[in-house]
Order: sequence, then structure tokens, then C-alpha cells
Amino acid sequence: MDDEEKIREILKRLNEIYEIRVFHDRDPYRVLVRTILSQRTKDENTDKATNALFEVFPDIHAVANAPIEEVEQLVRQAGFYRVKSRRIIEVSQILIDQYGGEVPNDMDELLSLPGVGRKTANCVFVFAFQEAAIPVDTHVHRISNRWGLANTKEPEETEQVLMKKVPKDLWIELNDLMVQFGQTICKPIGPQCDICPLNDLCQYDINVLED
Repeated sequence: MDDEEKIREILKRLNEIYEIRVFHDRDPYRVLVRTILSQRTKDENTDKATNALFEVFPDIHAVANAPIEEVEQLVRQAGFYRVKSRRIIEVSQILIDQYGGEVPNDMDELLSLPGVGRKTANCVFVFAFQEAAIPVDTHVHRISNRWGLANTKEPEETEQVLMKKVPKDLWIELNDLMVQFGQTICKPIGPQCDICPLNDLCQYDINVLED
């Protein structure tokens, strides 16, 4: 089985236990802010912090002019709230000053914004602009290596490998299913290999069994 056949078989099996999630808020600015808040925290904390922020400061101009102390308290649940608050306000001001308050649909320009790396930029492409990209978070990076699709140390390397191996029309689907799989079964510590539907396709499980 070559890599593409393996990927399609993985997708088939994961689609039997997960549904592709639908993100209703596709406003690029809100997606960008939410993704900055999501760094190194759980989705539930991200949602609470994002909702709290936009309930008080509903648009980019309000956020850009918001008192830093108030933003910190609103996004506190997202963790690292002081750093994230500064970044969100700074990014908002830059977007207003340089882009007329719009989020650019360009990788280089997104990466020039404070606190925006490739994962964050790719999330904006996928969830706001609905363009094919692979946002490699810790789940996608870890699972790609366990499956043997990648042999990489950094998420940026994993992204490049997956872009070459995975057909472009499957990028968004595979990414979403891998994140859900990593949250529920293929966890970083104590992966549930005994109930995993992909044991026969996973090099990690083979290594565990051999040990």
C-alpha cells in the first residue's frame, strides 16, 4: 500500500467514527483572534475566551482601542493571557493601519503579524477563506509521525511532507479528522491503541507491540 492508498484508507475509517466539523463564524478577523487565543490551550477555553472578548469588544476597532487590562481579564481562561492580549491588540492595530481593517489573504503578510506562525495562518486560510491548507498542530504532527507518513521533528517540516503526500482535495478533511482522532484516541500520553481502528496501518502501534 503506497502513501496515497494508506491516506485514503485512513480517511475512510476515520469518517466512520467522526463527522467533519462545521465552523459557522468565518469572519477572517474573528478566526485570526480565536486562533491566536487557541495557542497552547484547550478548545473549550479558547471558545470561552473568544466569546467573552467579542461580547465586550465586538469588532476590530473596539479591540484595537481596548484597555489592555480589560482584554487580559476577558481572555484569561485561554492561558498566557498577558502575551495573547498584547498580540491581539497589536495585530488589530496593524490590520487597521496597514490593511484597512481587513485580514490579508496572503501567507507572507499573515506571517509578518506578531504571534502568527504557519499553523495560525493556515487556520485562517481554511476556516475563514475556505482555501486548502494543512494547519499542523501538536495532534497532526504527532499522528503523522506515528502513522509513518512523516519522520520529522518540527510541525513546519510535517506540513511540507503532508502537502507532498496528501492529495490537495483531502487536506482540510484529513486535518480535521486527525485533530479529532488526536483528542480522543491517539493521545500524546496513553494512546488508546486497544480501541484504535488504525492499528494495522500504524507504525507506532507495531513498535509498542514489538516492545
